Amino acid sequence: MLPVLVKINQRKESNMSDISKNVIEASFSTNPKEVHRKYAVAAALEVIAARAPAMTSTGQLEHEMSKLSKYADQIQAALKAE
Repeated sequence: MLPVLVKINQRKESNMSDISKNVIEASFSTNPKEVHRKYAVAAALEVIAARAPAMTSTGQLEHEMSKLSKYADQIQAALKAE
């Protein structure tokens, strides 16, 4: 599965936001589980970033960031679903 992710990353790199690029490039791990986690965290951060402009009350962003790991867990679980 890792070679597929690398190929997808190479083809779509220009479409990735700076958030995703920074998360994915944060370490040089080639361990598939760690790579999958980085992609899940990057996706979760993209969701939070997309919602950020609509956050109007104080503390909403902090609340969303505190749920980052949970969001990443849910994304990973959804990718495993058949």
